[in-house]
Amino acid sequence: MRLPGWEPGDLRCVTGCECGKSLSKMPPKLICLFLCTLSAPKLSGGDALLPAPQSISILSTNMKHFLTWSPVIVQGATVRYSVEFQGEYEREYANGSWIPSSECSLTTATVCNITEDISATVAYKLRVRAELGATRSQWGTMKASLTPPLLRVLADGYHLLVELADMGPAFQFRVLYWKKGHESRVQQKVMKEVNSMVHLDTMEAGAEYCVKAQTHVEAINRSSSFSPTRCVRAQRDTSMWLVTALTSSAGFAVAALTLPFLTWKISKIFQYSCCPVAVLPDTLKESEPPTQLILHGSEEAEKCDLMVVVMPSEEILQLWIQKTL
Repeated sequence: MRLPGWEPGDLRCVTGCECGKSLSKMPPKLICLFLCTLSAPKLSGGDALLPAPQSISILSTNMKHFLTWSPVIVQGATVRYSVEFQGEYEREYANGSWIPSSECSLTTATVCNITEDISATVAYKLRVRAELGATRSQWGTMKASLTPPLLRVLADGYHLLVELADMGPAFQFRVLYWKKGHESRVQQKVMKEVNSMVHLDTMEAGAEYCVKAQTHVEAINRSSSFSPTRCVRAQRDTSMWLVTALTSSAGFAVAALTLPFLTWKISKIFQYSCCPVAVLPDTLKESEPPTQLILHGSEEAEKCDLMVVVMPSEEILQLWIQKTL
């Protein structure tokens, strides 16, 4: 196709639409603009030049909600981000419109505090877009989901305790706990308010117990995934340890007292067994004469009794006759 009155070489169109030779019959600027528009690449909003943010997630903790995403990397340039949200009202009554976040408009951070923008009792959709000058990426969208609660599990003696981070009045917590090795006997406790440590169960001595929890919002009937499982072990039975210690001490004391007696008794048994002692009967024993004769009476009688007089038989007879007469 050839324009009227135009010959090849009469017009040169380069980058920036710089025109060389002019035409004699047509306005050169008009021809230059026409040809450059046909030959130049299309430079529109540049949506395809920036990738959309990825790994978009929401974190709810301590009654605050944060939207996070992975950064879009452009060498030598600073990428900014804008966040928008859409609630039930926008979807049902505002033709699906989106509302810009008051905290995150053209921000360079990859986290946005959306606590003031959303409510925990309504299901929200969130989206993030990267911007570099006049170039914008496609929207990276996600549907807001509940995050698992932050919990701490403690064993106070034989008491199983759990502490949960407060996420606001609209949140409930479903806590599951069980004795390790007995996963088929899982127990459940639902808590609406968390102000301090909560007692779950009384543990067996020396046993290990595990706990996990999830967040639940009754108004929208939605629950989060479960938190990582935390396990603690109860202390061992100190009363049994005390009984064992006392029994051991008593046994040691009895052994210390009876061991000398048993040693003496065993030595005697061996002595009698190896070297028996012959015992003579009383009839064969030599009796010893009395060393002293004890008499009752006067001193004269004692003296007479102690004297031994040898008299002839005739005198004895005479004395007997005298006594009888």
